Amino acid sequence: MDRRLTTPDRAARVRGSRRALFAALVAVVAALHLLLTSQIASRLAADQADAASAMPARIEVAYVRTLEPEAPKIAAVAAPPATARPKRPASRAPRRVAAAASAAQAEPAPDSVAQAASEPPPETVARSAFEPGPADSSAAAASEPATALAMADAPEAAASGAASDAFVWPSATRVSYILNGSYRGPVDGRAEVEWIRVGERYQVNVSLFAGPEYAPIFSRRMTSEGSIAEGGLVPDRYDEDTQVAFRDRRRVTIAFSPDSVFLANGQTRERMAGVQDTASQFIQFTWLFGSKPELLRVGNTFVFPLALPRSLKSWTYDVSSEETLYTPFGALPVFHLKPRIAVRGNNELTVEMWFAPELRYLPVRIRIEQDATNFIDLVIAKKPEISAS
Repeated sequence: MDRRLTTPDRAARVRGSRRALFAALVAVVAALHLLLTSQIASRLAADQADAASAMPARIEVAYVRTLEPEAPKIAAVAAPPATARPKRPASRAPRRVAAAASAAQAEPAPDSVAQAASEPPPETVARSAFEPGPADSSAAAASEPATALAMADAPEAAASGAASDAFVWPSATRVSYILNGSYRGPVDGRAEVEWIRVGERYQVNVSLFAGPEYAPIFSRRMTSEGSIAEGGLVPDRYDEDTQVAFRDRRRVTIAFSPDSVFLANGQTRERMAGVQDTASQFIQFTWLFGSKPELLRVGNTFVFPLALPRSLKSWTYDVSSEETLYTPFGALPVFHLKPRIAVRGNNELTVEMWFAPELRYLPVRIRIEQDATNFIDLVIAKKPEISAS
């Protein structure tokens, strides 16, 4: 009797437990569905963001020949304007003596001609078009940044006119480098700097690979895009993609507007005249020296506005020495540009460059240094490649 009376209660409890279990199962399935949907939406959003911030498409170019070293073309220095001389009283010397004296004055000695051709007068030697003066300061450099457009003075403009008019960019040039250095131990690899021109637009690609080519421990690609103006390159955008083994890929972008520069850290800076980015700086210097070769002289100084992912400031470079670089295809005379470093910022990279006049002033060696123990050194590996036109 007791058993019959308690059986319905037990059945009710069982049914209640089953309903509770079913409700809990439904809740779990709903929660899992909601979580999965959220993850899919996040992944789609991330994929869309990655697609939006993808590196610019690389322009494909066919390289058909190599650039052979040749003596650079140096523009002739313009002679100073003639000045009027006061008239002299007529000479009573015999006509033949006067003619001989006039001929002697009109034809300088051969030694003097050679010296004048090889060594321009001191007053016409070009100072850097970027140089504000020996007593420059960071404040002065920031307030009045000079650009490649600027001419130091009229004689300099006349001296460089012929070279500037003769300077013509090839459609594309690629320089390949052997990479050596140190990053938590010795590293080696390869690198490229590539210039591409399409009408009045340009693209500069810089690629670095350290470690085995099939599995590099470090790789970085840098791309600068913009227009070509009278003063050289005018960047519109800079992109950088870095991959280190066992770390997440890192992407940064710098955007340039006519008046502002939008850095990768979200900050906005006023655009400085002649500003360049990490990739375009190499080609900007090539353009400057190719247009005005007389500027590339030991002792000249350049103030160079540079936009980095987290800063925009002027860098001062000195032409510190004239050297010989030994390459796989022979010795090259080069000029060494070295930055002045007052106080090195946190993880701030410095770049030294060596330019070869015999190879159209291309950078044939580049040293990028973070500190004394972390650096990479790029040395040209073969003759530069150029496109058909």
